[in-house]
Formats: sequence, structure tokens, C-alpha cells
Amino acid sequence: MEQAKPRQAVALIVGVTGMVDVAITEALKQPTALGGPWTVYGVSRLSLPTWFPSSLLDKHIMLDTLNQHQTHEILAPLSSQITHVFWVAIQVSESEQVCISLNSTMLSNVLHALTYSPNSKLINVTLQTGTKQYVGPVFDPTLSTQLIPHDSPFIEDYPRLPFPSFYHALEDILASYSKSLTYSIHRPSIIIGASTRSYFNIPLTLAVYALVCKHQNYPFRFVFQSVLLSRSCNSFDPWGVCACSCMIYITFV
Repeated sequence: MEQAKPRQAVALIVGVTGMVDVAITEALKQPTALGGPWTVYGVSRLSLPTWFPSSLLDKHIMLDTLNQHQTHEILAPLSSQITHVFWVAIQVSESEQVCISLNSTMLSNVLHALTYSPNSKLINVTLQTGTKQYVGPVFDPTLSTQLIPHDSPFIEDYPRLPFPSFYHALEDILASYSKSLTYSIHRPSIIIGASTRSYFNIPLTLAVYALVCKHQNYPFRFVFQSVLLSRSCNSFDPWGVCACSCMIYITFV
């Protein structure tokens, strides 16, 4: 009996110019990558920066995923190819309700475009969120004053905190697709890496702060929230996060 041909693995990395996404791109293009060889498509709102290893991408897609029509027009024709989505895209606002609206819209638009056709090949989504899952919306000026976070070290099975969170919204969207695809959720803490396109990038933040302090002759003091002084915290490089993701997400049926 002739054996069925293995499914061609095609990844769509949404937010490809972020720290972790660059590492994912490099990892998938390794000859030893699980489930490979991989075809890798990368999505970003802007053109690729000069430092990005564009030769690793089989296709770069410049796309505003907040635009439902544009997202469907560009991604729907690829739904018969793409098997895996890596979601590390983010839109940031101080208001958690605005974060919920923006990020939910982006993920919903992409998933709808990739599953609209009966010929859709999508089988797995990898979602990266973070440790706000355990501490709540710390950047929201109103909600942050009401938070009672979980004790660290954090445990994945902790119940959700009773505050709005766009992390919860994204997880619920994925759960609504659970009959047609599998998914995994990854919640790294501080990620230290090289990307000028990452909103939360501690080295760039510290570098700018240090330059301001030097220029103004200010003392270089602890600038983060006081919660970090009294609780355990960890950090990762993007390749560590990527390795964790790549060990879990690949599902072939």
C-alpha cells in the first residue's frame, strides 16, 4: 500500500520582526527543524528592517491585520497552504479595553481568513502572551490600582484574575476554533533580545533611560514597578522562548 505523503509544513509568523519571531524564523529554517522542511511566510505592518534576515523568509507579507478586508484579500488565497500560525503580534494601549479590542480584531481577522475556505490546511496555532496572565493589566492606569496578583513563582493552572485582559480574549478566540485546530499558549516573562520593532524590549528601554540619565546627570535608579522588587522574576532570550514553542506546537494528523 502506498504511504500517504507527509503534509508540507507552511508557517505563517504574524509579527515577524519581533524578537521571538526572528528566532522562530531562524529555527524553522534549520535542517533539523521538527516537522520540516518548512516554508515560512512572515507578516508585518511595515517593510522589513535592514537588519532582518529576509533570505530566511519564503515570502514577506506587508499587512495591517486590523483591516478585515485587506487581511481576507491577502491571506484567504494562502489558506490552502498554511498549516501553522505563530502569533506574536501585539497592539499596545494603556487602556486594557482598547488592547482587548485591537488584539482580538487582529487575531479574529487572520483566523477567519485562513479557515474561511473548506480547503483550509490550518491545523495549529501557537500563541505567545506573557505573565500579565498572572499579575493583571499592570499598565492600565485605572485597573492597575486594584490588582491583587498571584504569588510567584507562577503556575500555569492558576485561575484567571477577575480583571479584563486581552490575553484572556485571545485564548477564548482560539478555544472557539478548538473543533477544527489545535493550539498552544506560551507565557514567557521578560524577553531580552535584539529588535527595533518590539514594543517591550528591555535592553532598548534601559539604553535610552541610561542615555537620558547620563545627559541630564541623573542617578541611574531602578525604574520598574515596585512589584518587581518584592517578587521573583525571570527572563529569557528569544531563542529560549522559541525552543519551548517549537517543542510543543507541531501537530500533524
